[in-house]
Amino acid sequence: MIGKLLAALILAFAALAGPALANPHVGDIAARYVQLSLEIGEHEDGYIDAYYGPPAWQEAAKAARRPLPELARDVEFLLAALAEDEAGADTAGDTSGSLTHERIAFLRGQLIAARTRLRMMQGEKLSFEDEAEGLFGVRPVLKPLSAYDPVLADIEKLVSGEGPLWQRVDAFNDRFVVPADRLKAVMDAAIAECRRRTVAVIPLPANERFTLEFVTGKSWSGYNWYKGGAGSLIQVNTDLPVRLSRAVDLGCHEGYPGHHVYNVLLEERLARARGWVEFTVVPLYSPQSLLAEGSANYGIELAFPGEERAAFEAKVLYPLAGLDPKDAGRYLALQEAQQALSGARFTIAAEYLAGRMDRATAVAMTQKYGLVSEKRADQIMSFAEQYRSYVINYGLGLGMVRDYIERSGQDRAVRWKIMERLLSEPATPADLLK
Repeated sequence: MIGKLLAALILAFAALAGPALANPHVGDIAARYVQLSLEIGEHEDGYIDAYYGPPAWQEAAKAARRPLPELARDVEFLLAALAEDEAGADTAGDTSGSLTHERIAFLRGQLIAARTRLRMMQGEKLSFEDEAEGLFGVRPVLKPLSAYDPVLADIEKLVSGEGPLWQRVDAFNDRFVVPADRLKAVMDAAIAECRRRTVAVIPLPANERFTLEFVTGKSWSGYNWYKGGAGSLIQVNTDLPVRLSRAVDLGCHEGYPGHHVYNVLLEERLARARGWVEFTVVPLYSPQSLLAEGSANYGIELAFPGEERAAFEAKVLYPLAGLDPKDAGRYLALQEAQQALSGARFTIAAEYLAGRMDRATAVAMTQKYGLVSEKRADQIMSFAEQYRSYVINYGLGLGMVRDYIERSGQDRAVRWKIMERLLSEPATPADLLK
């Protein structure tokens, strides 16, 4: 019965995608992986970040509602089948190009993440490092918070004065809050410029598009909900005042060349053109997220290198926001300097989630090492409570993607080409270390 259902599902997708599956055995495993992911998603709200395959597959997952231990056994079966397939892989018979081994490596990482998440869902307690490695394919190195004290000392030079450093930095940053009635105009202009710079070098389908919404009651500051068919919903959280630097950050990260472009390219070039069904589903807790968050953050630097960001913000965004650009240079320098503190967020989250630090202390340490107000620190801790070790994907992912792309040298066009390839081919965090 399961075999007949699987065959029907594969045929349904083949009809949707067009070309036949290049490697039938890998294609079978991929189809089972998609169905398995959707079934896990029925047990955990938010596990599936995006899905744009056949609706019948999602309906089948809802109808199945199998217990977690059974899903865990399926993961082991698929990992074993994948290992067997890899052992006999012969690229001479791969009519889809030379990406068979990369495809297998991608599926393996996704399945290991599913195994890890299922262990957690069944009550197993993992260390922060084991959890992060199992879910995202990278083992973070957690430094003691004191390792970030020299960074704080450097930032002291940018924002001198009396009182706690976080208080001075937060007060300075609040001078750049975008008035609520001007926020949409600022965000529209920022996203438009991010898009203009991206489509000049990465071809996108003519029907790609997004909708922008402002929301409240979230633990994150921005989110891209990819809907399939080259369309996204981009949401910006306004629980806390939005500062001007977030316009370009969110425009690139959630949009161009970030999450929106990443999903558009995966759908167009892998799911549709090659018929690789595994790219119709995006589990939130998987190595794919490290690549997504890391490339989205690096996309900011790639789209606005050197002084180009400061020039654009001063010329376009500051007037739209009604803000004085007099201290824009110092403001941007402060945002860049704070990137060196991203690892402190991992350490604080790890200590808190392990019960070695209570919440009040975690908030206080986040204020100190994140240089934010209590309200912003509380939101950061709420994110850690909801998404746990996912926090590594931003800072660690950025560093890994940056190092991988910039090893090519200083040529901007080459860096864009590597970025495009990274966003449109099967990739794993291990690939970034090659």
